[in-house]
Amino acid sequence: MIRVAWYRFRATLGRRWGGYLTVILLIGLLGGLAMGAVAGARRTQSSYPAFLASTNPSDLIIAPQNNLNSRQLRKVARLPDVQRVESVTSLNTRPADPALARRFNAANAADKVVAVSSQNGLFFTQDRLSVIQGTMANPKQADQVVMTASAAQLFGLHVGEVVPLDIYTNAQAALPGYSEIPTPFAPHARIDLRLVGIVVSNTALFQDDVNRYPTYVLFTPALTREFAQCCSDGAVFYGLQLSGGSRDIGAVNAEINRTFPGSISSGPPNRIAAAVATAERAIKPESIALGVFGGIVGLAVLFIVGQVIGRQLRFGADQENTLRALGASPVMTAADGLIGIVGAVAIGSLLAVVVAVGLSPLAPLGPVRPVYPTPGVAFDWTVLGLGLLGLVFLLSTLAVLLALRGAPHRQALRNQRNEERGSSLARAAAGAGMPVPLVAGIRFALEPGAGRNSVPVRSAILGAALAVMVVIATVTFGASLDSLVSHPNLYGWNWNFALDSAYGGGSEIPRHQAAELLDHDPDVAAWTGVDFVPLVRIDGQTVPVMADRPGAALQPPILSGHRLEASDQIVLGATTLATLHKRVGETVRVSGGSITKPTTLVIAGTATMPAVGFGFTSHLEMGTGALFSDALVSAEFLDSGNGSANNGPNSIFVRVRGATTDPTASLHSLQRIAETLGRGPDGGVTVASVERPAEIVNYRSTGSTPAFLGAGLAAGAVVALGLTLIASVRRRRRDLALLKTLGFTGRQLAAAVAWQSSIAVGIGTVVGLPLGVVLGRIVWDLFAHQINVVPAPSVPVLSVVFIALGTLVVANVIAALPGRIAARTPTALLLRAE
Repeated sequence: MIRVAWYRFRATLGRRWGGYLTVILLIGLLGGLAMGAVAGARRTQSSYPAFLASTNPSDLIIAPQNNLNSRQLRKVARLPDVQRVESVTSLNTRPADPALARRFNAANAADKVVAVSSQNGLFFTQDRLSVIQGTMANPKQADQVVMTASAAQLFGLHVGEVVPLDIYTNAQAALPGYSEIPTPFAPHARIDLRLVGIVVSNTALFQDDVNRYPTYVLFTPALTREFAQCCSDGAVFYGLQLSGGSRDIGAVNAEINRTFPGSISSGPPNRIAAAVATAERAIKPESIALGVFGGIVGLAVLFIVGQVIGRQLRFGADQENTLRALGASPVMTAADGLIGIVGAVAIGSLLAVVVAVGLSPLAPLGPVRPVYPTPGVAFDWTVLGLGLLGLVFLLSTLAVLLALRGAPHRQALRNQRNEERGSSLARAAAGAGMPVPLVAGIRFALEPGAGRNSVPVRSAILGAALAVMVVIATVTFGASLDSLVSHPNLYGWNWNFALDSAYGGGSEIPRHQAAELLDHDPDVAAWTGVDFVPLVRIDGQTVPVMADRPGAALQPPILSGHRLEASDQIVLGATTLATLHKRVGETVRVSGGSITKPTTLVIAGTATMPAVGFGFTSHLEMGTGALFSDALVSAEFLDSGNGSANNGPNSIFVRVRGATTDPTASLHSLQRIAETLGRGPDGGVTVASVERPAEIVNYRSTGSTPAFLGAGLAAGAVVALGLTLIASVRRRRRDLALLKTLGFTGRQLAAAVAWQSSIAVGIGTVVGLPLGVVLGRIVWDLFAHQINVVPAPSVPVLSVVFIALGTLVVANVIAALPGRIAARTPTALLLRAE
């Protein structure tokens, strides 16, 4: 049997090579796209840890409340488990230009910008900054400076500009006139600094809006060495690398507290883990979108290539009948053509691996891409290996099943049933007196034919339905992503504005004065004041908490259960609920921080928490945090605000009166209220329109991804549809020749092919459109659950209608070539054998 099959393969290769090449190209291109998308998703999701490791990060950041001198710095370096210490200091500096100096002072006073100077290499060799524009400052050059994009924007500076900088001694900084602009005395020194680069720190690529300040201006170690002795009080903060990494953080913190009791505060307990967790949350939308797309394309490969394989196996149906008549067994006839198909599948799968590797430089997506340490070609052997084996096994198995299904004895029974049954729709159209090309088109689209004229009509309709379904699902997913970003209430910002107290919400707003002003503002529909309560433990775990009045009009959007309605209830973020291994309706024990006494609370529901709280500390995020009654918090905390002279909330959320209110006018009104409230001793009150979580901030690099991927898949679907129509016309050549003999003109033949295309694609569209909407909504709900946002899928009705109409137009455009082929059908040559 093998010898016969091999002989048949060599004998028919000249006629079948075009079909084999089609199989190879479709598997290579679509399979490569599927594997490339999945590999890109994995590379994108793992990109931030790879980038972070390349920056030589610190394990622990400590900040002395009173700057330490060099002797104390050496003492920190000699602590057990401390492997390396690098630090930055703050010089007494100010831009020489008065306007720029005022801008710098205002930003510094608002904790928006901090100018730091590297002492022994921090940000140059340890926690290395990444350049996104220009170059990195030379640590040996005192006249170079770099800053973040936010700092450059605040100061209105661009790469290449020279900024004269005044430097003052510690004695001058203590004089009464030091805060004046200009100062009544000359600076100790003046140096012209050139802005050589815009940089980003290794923990600032992915940030909630609440963390975007303070940002930094960085001077070089050369400048520090020149002026540190006269013009600096000591280090601002230290970066520690520990011999045991994150495992030693607790022990080192304890040793620091024993060595410098009450004088040093440390950063996040595990800054690397916290940075990675934030980054992976933000990257998840992109990686999930890529992975889902890769899976959908993988399914499309099976359907589209399966159609081509089926057509190729049916190519030699006549010869198989002859072989069967000569005594060939069903297994032998089924094996006819399989050698070529399996070989094409193997070659196409290898081509898919090459295509996937060729696409790898497009990943990772997102903010890491410009600073990724190993860009270019990548080999994800897990995806490539499993993808290669999966394509070969699944498509070869599919080819065997199609060959067995198309065996002559089975095909004869199907042909007999098809001839007897025909198409009821075609009979109805003929009986109703419809135009003859329309009736012929219906028959061509719905009747499989028999023998040499058999056509895979079901697979053609199924392919059209699959293409429409996938494109509609992709568009629905993209529209839902757009809707999420444009509707802050879906990611926790369930109000229009927030009045934030000074120091990133770390102070207080006078409650009674705020109530009087807000209650009398005609644009304000509702408002509520909240407090951010630190160091609260829920069932033993430290959780960021927001305290509010039960039943308040403004609360985070609820995902399950109900909102906070009583003082014995608590609402949790979905991630926090999962971490606590609890369910809605169960109880938790709340203690620590400013809680008056340990209390048992009932979990009322879960919510999408807003990304609010104290910047650069543990604050609420979309899936993390808790909301409970302010009655649980001690009066001393609520009234004093950790030393505040005011008596009120840390932040006030405000909702304006719907569509009839001008947002600009409302913003101006609230800014006037904030200015009035900020005149107290605790500093200014600011108005925030929305504070986005890192996932939403990162969307600008994700926004075009669904459209791009959908367009690529649509192009593949169009090519597959074109191949199906061309193959269908070729299989119908004898029918077309008969119609031409019976008097069909070239225009009528083209019209019949156009009707065939329109009907097949129209049925596929009717089936695929609702399935695509359902699939898109299901995928979006799963995605929304993963990132803990309100699951509100959006169906772009207008886009869906345009896609449906466009599919019919494209089908007719594609049918133009087969129509011309049909019109030029050589009647005499085709009918000579009849």
